[in-house]
Amino acid sequence: MNNNDILRRVRYTFDLDDNEMITVFGLADHEATRAEVSSWLKNEDDPESIEMNDYELATFLNGFIIKRRGPRDGPPAVAETSLTNNVILVKLKIALDLKADAVLDMICARELTLSRHELSAFSRKPGHKHYRPCLDQVLRNFLQGMQDTYRPDNSTIE
Repeated sequence: MNNNDILRRVRYTFDLDDNEMITVFGLADHEATRAEVSSWLKNEDDPESIEMNDYELATFLNGFIIKRRGPRDGPPAVAETSLTNNVILVKLKIALDLKADAVLDMICARELTLSRHELSAFSRKPGHKHYRPCLDQVLRNFLQGMQDTYRPDNSTIE
């Protein structure tokens, strides 16, 4: 999955307008302009579309965590310069304050089966012996389950 698609899905699911998107970036100490947000949200085939890099998506997700959960004590989180599906899944899980069962319900709602052990392997550090990479299909199912849960109007975006 690409970063722009993830941003579009989060925006749609939580019905965030441009001003709210700019505010979310601001919560993570990043000044995003309306033009940047607009170009990140355009379809890939649009000539004005700009590919969002990992740092920008990580910054947005950090801001989204602050928006949903409030600021944490201590220094602010530093946005990663390289993202994996594992990191994206964990950041969304934190932002939404989800427990493992709720994440599994969202992932498995669309005919995908996953155990608690497999889910916990996604949260491990890459060097850990039980670490497993989160595949696009798993992240896609989670995002769709998230949409079904938080915006249950039966509409889908692809």
